[in-house]
Amino acid sequence: LGSVGNQLCITSILGFLLSIPFVLWKEGGKLGQFVESFKTIPALRNNMIASALWFYGYNELSTMTLKKTNAVTQSVANTAKRVIVIVGVALVLGESLDFMKLLGCGIGIGGVFLYSIIDNLVKKD
Repeated sequence: LGSVGNQLCITSILGFLLSIPFVLWKEGGKLGQFVESFKTIPALRNNMIASALWFYGYNELSTMTLKKTNAVTQSVANTAKRVIVIVGVALVLGESLDFMKLLGCGIGIGGVFLYSIIDNLVKKD
């Protein structure tokens, strides 16, 4: 299969091809309406293309990161990213951070911090 990028590309294409029958089965009756909307509504077209490119880029970067690190490190970094996004969006949009949101973010940040220092805590002299 070659490089990690090739592996991601092949699995993405296979996933797309395997999903086509299910999409046609569940949503096939709306395909004409979707195609017409895609042709006539620039915002829909632009947002779908941008979303697809961002999603593919994110998965490409994630796969490359996984090759250079181990699965646990990548998982912890992904958790940290989610916490940062939740807090950042709440601050930008002016949403309230109620107790449950703060508790969840605190657990996430605490877990990432603990993971980063655990080797020093359990190091044997």
